[in-house]
Amino acid sequence: MVVDLRHAGLDGAKTVLSNLSASSLAEHAIKREEGYFSHKGALVIRTGKYTGRSPNDKFIVQDETTENTVWWGKINKPISADLSTKLRQRMQDYLKTRDLFVQDSFAGASPKHRLRVRVIAERAWHALFAKNMFIDPSSDDLAEFIPDFTVIHAPGFKANPTRDGTNSEVAVIIDFSLKQVLICGTEYAGEIKKSIFSVLNYLLPAKNILGMHCSANIGKDNDVAIFFGLSGTGKTTLSADPLRQLIGDDEHGWNDDGIFNFEGGCYAKVIRLNPQDEPEIFKTTQTFGTILENVVMHPETRKLDLMDDRYTENTRASYPISEILNAYLSGLGDHPKHIVMLTCDAFGVLPPLSRLTPEQAMYHFISGYTAKVAGTERGITEPTAVFSACFGAPFMPRHPQVYAKILGEKIANHEVDCWLVNTGWSGGPYGVGSRMKISWTRSLLLAALSGALKNTKFNPHPYFKVGIPAEVSGVPLEILDPRHAWHDQNLYDQQAKHLVQLFQTNFKEYEKEVSTDILSAQPDF
Repeated sequence: MVVDLRHAGLDGAKTVLSNLSASSLAEHAIKREEGYFSHKGALVIRTGKYTGRSPNDKFIVQDETTENTVWWGKINKPISADLSTKLRQRMQDYLKTRDLFVQDSFAGASPKHRLRVRVIAERAWHALFAKNMFIDPSSDDLAEFIPDFTVIHAPGFKANPTRDGTNSEVAVIIDFSLKQVLICGTEYAGEIKKSIFSVLNYLLPAKNILGMHCSANIGKDNDVAIFFGLSGTGKTTLSADPLRQLIGDDEHGWNDDGIFNFEGGCYAKVIRLNPQDEPEIFKTTQTFGTILENVVMHPETRKLDLMDDRYTENTRASYPISEILNAYLSGLGDHPKHIVMLTCDAFGVLPPLSRLTPEQAMYHFISGYTAKVAGTERGITEPTAVFSACFGAPFMPRHPQVYAKILGEKIANHEVDCWLVNTGWSGGPYGVGSRMKISWTRSLLLAALSGALKNTKFNPHPYFKVGIPAEVSGVPLEILDPRHAWHDQNLYDQQAKHLVQLFQTNFKEYEKEVSTDILSAQPDF
């Protein structure tokens, strides 16, 4: 099928290969020496010096469309239409001399609200990534496919900060007027999916649809649960539950009919992946069609070493969601019965599970707290609090209150139970306490989602005010109340007050925007 690329300024390109199969794209990647097959057939790729997103290199074109609708600032940085146009023209000239791989897909499982996405890639493996991560159209859909948004992906092209107004050789530029995304200077594939996530999060609130950085699963009684959380908090791990079907692991929308997955695949962190604790995700690393980014592989045996972080802590696996045996392939679910907000609290302060009032849920949604630990980033020697509004601020072009307002209405309209789950440390901070066992977290979630906690007594946390269950089957009593898990409870109090102050300082930015009810849910001492 011939694809017309005039809309992207790429007519007359050297060679255009469009909508190839996964096998064909993998073969092209190998022939072009873009990567290597592992001993089980996964495609192993090195992304060079960029092994994660480049948040300081992301821009939105500021024009009449976006000037008064984007929340401009440190996260959503503006670039002029003139600078974007000049960069795009140079990218187009560069790409016309290369082979191009075009992948047409849908973003969004809801037929009413899906986005038709065209990815034009310099590398075969990036086209395979797009095929894995987005939703495959039918042959009939492809026959009449006209893109709503186009991603022009040229990792081999480098931006010039002096000439282009960028911060580095990397640029990720979203143009809502031209309906295009430009990505250059970085091989890291996550920029493709996160740029389209940002596009959806800008477009959907105008229809009163909430875009969410969350995973989702569904139980045998058709009960849907969604899991908000930043990277490393357990969204993918905890939603891939053998007792529930996986709807999606990272990005969803919530409309008047229920929730819908934005994607057709998963993009899981696999560093130190444990086959006993996470068997379904581990299995995908041994499968043909999976892309493994920056995973260490023995050069002769081609066997993987998932424990080795020599290239990055952010090793990733991209695979179709159909590789998860109990995946809910429609990507559609009813209105959630439960909202779970995940945090990896390296301070060892928050309970492993607590119940939230609607106001507390709104407060924690706007706060979006987790913590980084020593060793994950250069210069970090002790736990560091991270606050990312809506559990995904880098992908939320509008003001957080826009998303919070929609979430609050949906929680109220559908009487959703809300929970805060700490997958981080207990009995002390990182370096002193111990990491929460996955088995305990799964037991806590099972109790919450099954309704087993309906008649359980909950005690208020002295500082965060959230409800702590008095007992949960399968979880030691001393673990449930984090203060009791510390040997020195005075030290716990000091640490807890420190974290409360961090929450309060972060929330000052939103105090004038939120209701007094939400503000009253703020932790205190």
